[in-house]
Amino acid sequence: MTPIFKKHIFTLNINTLKKRIHRKIWKSVVDKTKSFIFYPYLYLSYWNRNKDKPISKSDPINYFTAIPNPGAGIGHQMANWIAGYWFAKQFQLQFAHIPFSSPDWEKFLSFGTNEVKTSLLIEDGYKAVKIPLFDENNSKQVEQIKKIISSYQDKKVVFVAEQDQFYHDQFGIQKDLQQKFYDAPIRAKQHLVYSNDFYNIAIHVRRGDITIGQLNKNPNLLMRWQDNDYFVNTLKNVLKTIEFKKPWKIFLFSQGKRDDFQEFEQFENVEFCLDMGAQESFLHMVYADILITSKSSFSYKPALLNKGLIFSPKNFWHGYPNSKNWILTDEQGNFTLNEH
Repeated sequence: MTPIFKKHIFTLNINTLKKRIHRKIWKSVVDKTKSFIFYPYLYLSYWNRNKDKPISKSDPINYFTAIPNPGAGIGHQMANWIAGYWFAKQFQLQFAHIPFSSPDWEKFLSFGTNEVKTSLLIEDGYKAVKIPLFDENNSKQVEQIKKIISSYQDKKVVFVAEQDQFYHDQFGIQKDLQQKFYDAPIRAKQHLVYSNDFYNIAIHVRRGDITIGQLNKNPNLLMRWQDNDYFVNTLKNVLKTIEFKKPWKIFLFSQGKRDDFQEFEQFENVEFCLDMGAQESFLHMVYADILITSKSSFSYKPALLNKGLIFSPKNFWHGYPNSKNWILTDEQGNFTLNEH
């Protein structure tokens, strides 16, 4: 390694470290102030909101984007990306793509296909303008965001949502997500362990971090915990309710040892996918004929892409589409088939 290359790597590492420190400090500021009335005034864009500009045909095309949280899991990052895509439409702006932190997931999901990258817009003279967090159901707050956007309409701007801007009904862009995912060239190179001779049932049981959360009583993880009994009951109800036209096979996606899931040994044709990689597990959940999700973004996001039957716990922090293919369960795994 040459001295010049070593210096380049050192500079990159220092810049990355500075960005991480800045993100942590700013996140701490936002978390501590977002519930106060003065919070929006921390943003220069908020001070600019009352500068009304007449609409002109010469006004540039402006954009809206959101940053997939680099410190979060892929389900969380997808929620960020989806929020950016959704709010771009709501504010009648073009969407600008910010890649996922992992190049592998960026390629796998292919959501940036046919979307302009934020980095290229910045190179082309666009200015990144961050806007404060807002409640999508609070008309006054939404109106303030619209005023911010209007005040910059004569300038080349990419509006950047504050980190983790919440969007409840993630299914609002479901069709766009599905088209991007299924049309991606990488799909032709991917393989499934499923067989067309069976009706393939995928179950995602969230464990890993959530198991540790039970030990240290982390309230954020406690509310996401579901016992094996919930999934066993849901599966039993599915098997006795759905009319299968061919034999079924069950695939359980989780973390841990097979002994942790002894309750599932009672079922025939069960395959325990406990060592399967994250992307491969995600892919199989997308293509399952039936998908039973947990209280986890990691199975909720494949469910948005899945075109089969989906069974999900009704008490979750994102909304579900009003569709006959999406059935909601109670805490015991009971459900009523939708009639649409």
